[in-house]
Amino acid sequence: MNDTLAGWLQVLALVVALGLSFRPMGSYMARVLTADHHGRAERLVYRAGGVNGDADQKWSVYLRSILAFSAVSVLFLYAFLRLQNHLLLSLGMKPIATDQSFNTAASFVTNTNWQSYSGESAMGHLVQMAGLAVQNFVSAAVGIAVVAALIRGFNRKKTDRVGNFWVDLTRIVLRVLLPLAFVFAIVLVAAGTVQNFHGVHDITTIAGGHQGLTGGPVASQESIKELGTNGGGFYNANSAHPFENPNAFTNLIEIYLMLVIAFSLPRTFGTMAGDHRQGYAIVAVMALIWGASVAIVTANELHSVSSTAGHAAGGMMEGKETRYGIWASALFAVSTTLTSCGATNSSHDSYTPGGGGMTIFNMMLGEIAPGGAGSGLYGILILAIVAVFVAGLMVGRTPEYLGKKLRGREMKFASLYILTTPAVALVGAGLAMALPGERAAMLNSGPHGFSEVLYAFASAANNNGSAFAGLSVNTVWYNTTLGVVMLVGRFLPMVFVLALAGSLAEQQPVPVTAGTLPTHRPQFVGLLTAVILIVVGLTYFPALALGPLAEGLH
Repeated sequence: MNDTLAGWLQVLALVVALGLSFRPMGSYMARVLTADHHGRAERLVYRAGGVNGDADQKWSVYLRSILAFSAVSVLFLYAFLRLQNHLLLSLGMKPIATDQSFNTAASFVTNTNWQSYSGESAMGHLVQMAGLAVQNFVSAAVGIAVVAALIRGFNRKKTDRVGNFWVDLTRIVLRVLLPLAFVFAIVLVAAGTVQNFHGVHDITTIAGGHQGLTGGPVASQESIKELGTNGGGFYNANSAHPFENPNAFTNLIEIYLMLVIAFSLPRTFGTMAGDHRQGYAIVAVMALIWGASVAIVTANELHSVSSTAGHAAGGMMEGKETRYGIWASALFAVSTTLTSCGATNSSHDSYTPGGGGMTIFNMMLGEIAPGGAGSGLYGILILAIVAVFVAGLMVGRTPEYLGKKLRGREMKFASLYILTTPAVALVGAGLAMALPGERAAMLNSGPHGFSEVLYAFASAANNNGSAFAGLSVNTVWYNTTLGVVMLVGRFLPMVFVLALAGSLAEQQPVPVTAGTLPTHRPQFVGLLTAVILIVVGLTYFPALALGPLAEGLH
């Protein structure tokens, strides 16, 4: 009874905190993305990069800027990892292998933060700070910049300009991410998260053995890891490690950080679009899906009967921290898989078929409830366009969204966006199951083994980064294949989003008439939710039937 009460109270506290943040945070980000004034630090950045801060870019130039910046970031981080033994604060760590360096560079630049290594035994402090943590900032900023360009596409008329990527990137990092990460790093340090430059300490365990314990600048990386929906842990155990996540308070703070930007961005959308009701409709869909997922995973972990030995009285505790229990573990698992975060405070591989299957389904939704920093909002806006199109077909009228007609060209971009991630994830999983050498990397057979492979590729394609475990992914094939999947899953959808933004910006807005579909009412919230579930269900049901559904029926 006490556990149940504590569980409900932490959910309530999280919802209240997010509700109180929604308006000020969303409105502030809108001001950042629409301000005419450039700060002094921003002007210095523009001057150093040779950027004209007052120049707008075509969508194609905006895209090329993103791709060029990301390509340089991959090369820089790859070199950092390969040369880390020559750097300061390397702690004697060896260079990362070529395939693993490629995988890690692709992972952090794409905001995936998939890790096929143990951070405390592979990465020096300088690589963690100047390599990985820097990408935590800029990869999150890239996602927010893309959704800003899409919103401008709805707002602007008869133009081929959607903003300036370099300005958006700089402002988001300097005005949003850095200040918030700094404040919450202090909060985490005060709550017990480690922050130092210590190396490896040899300690004597209770059993009389010896263990190496690594310190480091953990809190500063932890705050941006969650805030930017990155998820890469300083330690292999990620947020289950007491140095990263020492107690129930820090656990709730980390969940809040995962969700706060993504849940606030619909307010930014409504503000920039000039109609707050549009933002309320989008956040209602996000909240509806998130709440349903929390209920399903928590119920499965509390009440489902499993064949494993870890099913203790009161629920499935296998793979979960006794510091947090089932409620906090399930809340964390849902939040991390419905965002593109991937941080974990428990082992998803040990969840019941229903709970574990729901974490896979969360990623397959496209991580839109609320999704990653920026990527969640532009993902759900694409699906909103599809929902409006479906409604238009029903009444035989050319669909319109926010005053822009959704013609064949716009729907092609939306359709290609929706098809890209499932294609990449399912093809990758199919190849892994078809190749005998890669099947040998599965430590489990049957439906659960397939679920582990499916989870890995769904995680990589959706830029989540969490894993089911039970799969030996630190191989040349997996490091390379998953790295390619991350890159394609991140940047190819951005091509279609920005092309759609450019196409919308060129249009002349049409006036609202009696036949225009209201996209701010509960009916549209229901329609959009149904479209999301149907699209995902039709796309992934066969794969889910072979994995978690088959395991649950076994």
